Amino acid sequence: MKRIKNTLLLLAAAFSVSAGTCSAQIKNIKSNTVQVYGNCNMCKKNIETAANKKHISKAVWNEDTKIAMLSYDSTKTTVDAILKKIAYAGYDNQNYIAPDEAYNKLDQCCQYERKMPKRETKNDIKTNTPMVLDTVRKTTSNPTEIIYHLSFVYTAYFALKDALTKDDRTTSSSRASELYNAIKTVPMDKLTTEQHLVWMKYEKQLLKDAEYIKDVTAIEQQRKYFISLSKNMYEVMKVIKNNVTVYYDYCPMANDGKGASWLSLQKPIANPYFGKQMLTCGNVQETISK
Repeated sequence: MKRIKNTLLLLAAAFSVSAGTCSAQIKNIKSNTVQVYGNCNMCKKNIETAANKKHISKAVWNEDTKIAMLSYDSTKTTVDAILKKIAYAGYDNQNYIAPDEAYNKLDQCCQYERKMPKRETKNDIKTNTPMVLDTVRKTTSNPTEIIYHLSFVYTAYFALKDALTKDDRTTSSSRASELYNAIKTVPMDKLTTEQHLVWMKYEKQLLKDAEYIKDVTAIEQQRKYFISLSKNMYEVMKVIKNNVTVYYDYCPMANDGKGASWLSLQKPIANPYFGKQMLTCGNVQETISK
């Protein structure tokens, strides 16, 4: 996360210099950050070339974060119009799925893993034009199916929490492994736009924390990574709700007195950061209704 934060800061600095250079040319300038998928330096060139138009728009794309920073003349173009041009160049983004024809023409090194919902194959839909992402998601999303797949993630998280509550580091490692595998199998193409954005934002860190917990042997270290895991799981669960009531608990003494939170299916406090030592330390901060 520190590396990503530093990368974003460097990107912002680079963009500021770039925006400062082009601001004298672009009038009525506005700036936005957008998500664009790609792999490499060649992708960077392709994406920026597609977005850049003299005196009208300019983009700076980062390979690590998959974020493009746009500056544009708000009287002559829009973010949506720029993203559509990027899709025509073969790159899926937060608004559009690129045409299959454009994606297939990309060099092999540029053919990134596509995590967007699959396009319709009906005869009346042209595959050489970008598809609006919201439209595709509305026709492919199944709330029951989404909850079915996320339930494996949530079940594994709660099982991990229970193991930490019992001071059982061996079971904690096993449950973290189950959680890691469940996160890896969440079908991105079944999520709505809002769900997709929040899942993409937290997926990597959830995987990272689950992997650390399954690999470390000391329960103190497992609990350390459970702090971050719980914080990010909370952000996901607020948007992609479970089919049961969930309690967001807080212990002010955890994390060396800095405080830490966790999610629970039971209202009575059962503290995973102290286990039997201080099992009931904490209180319910929030109730996430089903």
